[in-house]
Amino acid sequence: MTGENLTYVLLAGLAIGLLHAAYTDIKRREIEHYLNAAIALSAPLLWWATGMAIWPDIAIQIGLAFGIFAFFILLQIIGAMGGGDVKLLGALALWFPWETMVMLIIIMSIIGGLLTLFMAMVHKIRRSPGKLEIPYGIAIASAGIWVIAERYINHFTS
Repeated sequence: MTGENLTYVLLAGLAIGLLHAAYTDIKRREIEHYLNAAIALSAPLLWWATGMAIWPDIAIQIGLAFGIFAFFILLQIIGAMGGGDVKLLGALALWFPWETMVMLIIIMSIIGGLLTLFMAMVHKIRRSPGKLEIPYGIAIASAGIWVIAERYINHFTS
């Protein structure tokens, strides 16, 4: 299997993993630890398939993942995000360059805002007791699939 074909297979696997993360977040408001670990631990396969150099490419990728994880852990501390969401974002940062991660975070924020408005309306209409819980894994997974698809859709249209 060539590096390009392996890249397609790995990104398809990532998309499937993201769909699973969204599904479990909807069902249980939880993203499993094993899924986040699998996404993070499979990123080196993508690095190998794309020919990334250890220095500086992989070092930058790991630094980016650490920075994104650290930033979003602050949001978890104040109660704005769940731990599974934070780990998923950190794992995704191992897969995408910083420019793509910026786009992913912007798209995630827009989808997450719309999702929050929708969930708040449903919560109010149903007069549900308790705190409103947003399955933010939906926004993260949607944004991740968006950047995967956008990369290849633009590839075929140019």
